[in-house]
Amino acid sequence: MSAPANPKTDRPPGIVLAGGRSSRMGSDKAAVMLGGKPLLRRVIERLSPQTAGLSVNSNTLSALDFAPGIAVFSDTVPGHAGPMAGVLAAMRHTAMHFPAASHVVTVPTDTPFFPLDLVARLQAAITRPDQIAVAFSAGTMHPVFALWPVDLADELEHWLQTDEKRRVRGFIEKHYVAEADFPALATIAGPIDPFFNVNTPADLVMAERWLALMEETER
Repeated sequence: MSAPANPKTDRPPGIVLAGGRSSRMGSDKAAVMLGGKPLLRRVIERLSPQTAGLSVNSNTLSALDFAPGIAVFSDTVPGHAGPMAGVLAAMRHTAMHFPAASHVVTVPTDTPFFPLDLVARLQAAITRPDQIAVAFSAGTMHPVFALWPVDLADELEHWLQTDEKRRVRGFIEKHYVAEADFPALATIAGPIDPFFNVNTPADLVMAERWLALMEETER
């Protein structure tokens, strides 16, 4: 039997949460094109090198088109129960396919500029094994950018079945939390929030501008 992974040093498995309804966008956000690439593909490319293995949580088959060769799995509870249903599915998937892993990291599919050191800094923030490590920027919590103890799965499933609001923060705040604070991204036109998320067509226009600024800064 392999030894349990060390949550502070060993890379955890990573899950891209792409199971939302994308109602404000008007189409599947995973398939929305940014700089000539689907959002899901951009997020996969950004997260994959930071993990021990990457999968996608999606309730539509379209994710298969943008994540070739990557495992895609749906929620384990019915009824589009929100992002925490995706987190639960991530925990269950990890327990099955990465049995030595103590934690799993999640990111949403609509945030294409998140830090390249996200996972390392979440791991560094942990001071006890039962903590949920969560990303912050400019004093704001980004609750689905988190490193979750896999052992919370049964508790989370019960919470999803009994909590009326199912707020991500509501579940997180019931536990010990490790905060990982991230600075803004520097560009030639000023700082950008690395956790800017693309919810609407107007957000997509802004993301295109920011992508161009980032590419210009890197030249």
